[in-house]
Amino acid sequence: MPDSAAPATPGVSPRRITVLDALRFLSELLAIAALAVWGFVAWAFPWSIVVGIAAPALAILVWALFVSPKAVFAVHPFVRAVVELAVFLAATIALWDLGLAWGGIAFGVAAVVIGLLHNRREL
Repeated sequence: MPDSAAPATPGVSPRRITVLDALRFLSELLAIAALAVWGFVAWAFPWSIVVGIAAPALAILVWALFVSPKAVFAVHPFVRAVVELAVFLAATIALWDLGLAWGGIAFGVAAVVIGLLHNRREL
């Protein structure tokens, strides 16, 4: 009878999801939501639809290409960090532009701290 706790592929152990992984995912979702809200609220009607969809879509595309665990392009960890910071900076600036300066600063600091802890663990 096979052991259900054994890995499916010999020599490869499954990755466990930690609280830090969940926090990082939450910060990604908040960044995308902040960009969407900024796009829909900060622009006039015809452009609000375009920017409200394009800003988070661009952030998702960049994240999927360079930063995600299954990224399309395998890049140096420094490049991954710069791209991750750029997405979080865009969300911070979007919150700042919406008049939520302290919320933007708090989000930016929290996202950077979570990103540093997560990337430090991966090295």
